[in-house]
Amino acid sequence: MNRHYDVAAFIWPSYHPDPRAKVFWPMGIGEWQTVLQNQPKFEGHDPPRQPLWGYVNEADRYVMQMQIDAAADHGVNVFIYDWYWYDGMPYLEGCLNDGYLKAKNNARVKFYLMWANHDVGLHWDKRNADDAFLGRNRSLVWRGGLGREEFEKICRRFIERYFGHPSYYRIDDRPVFMLYELSTFIRGIGGVAAAKSALDWFKAEVKRAGFKGLELQLSMRRDPDRSLEGVPECAGLTQHQAVAQLGFDSLTHYQFCHFVDVNRDYTEIMKDVAKEWDTIAAAYAPVRYYPHVSVGWDSSPRTFGVKGAIVRNNTPANVEAALRQAKAFADAHPDQAPLITVNSWNEWTETSYLQPCTRFGYGYLEAVRKVFGAA
Repeated sequence: MNRHYDVAAFIWPSYHPDPRAKVFWPMGIGEWQTVLQNQPKFEGHDPPRQPLWGYVNEADRYVMQMQIDAAADHGVNVFIYDWYWYDGMPYLEGCLNDGYLKAKNNARVKFYLMWANHDVGLHWDKRNADDAFLGRNRSLVWRGGLGREEFEKICRRFIERYFGHPSYYRIDDRPVFMLYELSTFIRGIGGVAAAKSALDWFKAEVKRAGFKGLELQLSMRRDPDRSLEGVPECAGLTQHQAVAQLGFDSLTHYQFCHFVDVNRDYTEIMKDVAKEWDTIAAAYAPVRYYPHVSVGWDSSPRTFGVKGAIVRNNTPANVEAALRQAKAFADAHPDQAPLITVNSWNEWTETSYLQPCTRFGYGYLEAVRKVFGAA
């Protein structure tokens, strides 16, 4: 009997017009502006990757209808939306609200939310990004950490607008909610005790709204044995201890660059990634770990001259092999949901995407289909 797998691809929802996004991309087409301007940064640098589907508006229901069909036909059956809240209001919600949720076929691909609660400086703004990447400009545009009152506002938004949607992804019949930056959350809310109180309140509100409970998930960072950085209230507290104290149910990663050295060949990267999966699964039990696969990494589209870490040899064939390793990990843990997270559906400016491109065509999507079949 063939097993069902949940292949969940992160969505960077910046490829549509948003008035607040013009501070970074004044053309008014979101971060497509950066993709359009992309050029090789040094001798031997791969030619820029371009979208085979063109520069589409992903807040258009018909565009997302096409993308949903393409995802499902190739085995991607969950979207994880990066979700933002700055200055007391949501940011970049159009792709989700006006695109995916209004697409008539959204039942083919489920979705859930990751609160991308990071600070925002000038990294998204290509005009200033080189200084930002090199640490010469530390200007803060928006702060990601929130106090309790703001946190409760966004939780109510999740519960009232999203968790009850028929396509919202659940584990054990509980809506899944992922947190991106643990240290930023704890710092913003006022410390570990305040963070626990806020999360306990969130879980109680989810139950009060008629759900079985909340599946609280964390996007992890490197080295679970170090103290949480930049959080005075957490002196001596490790990520491992915080996960236990705050009551997280499950873990995954957002990007390979968050926990391994990515400035090398993809096949070498995967050796360390697979070891990390096993290490985390053993160390954090009974909290569940869901394996993560990144397609690649090269953030140079967001810069003019800065050369950062770059994944090499991330061909569709090598990504397929990585997905097979993730499938084997899921098969070795039959007591948990068959979930695999993937970075990403459309991270063109970090060169980590499944969407078809001018270099590999539908190669990455075909790699998913070969391993998992159609959704």
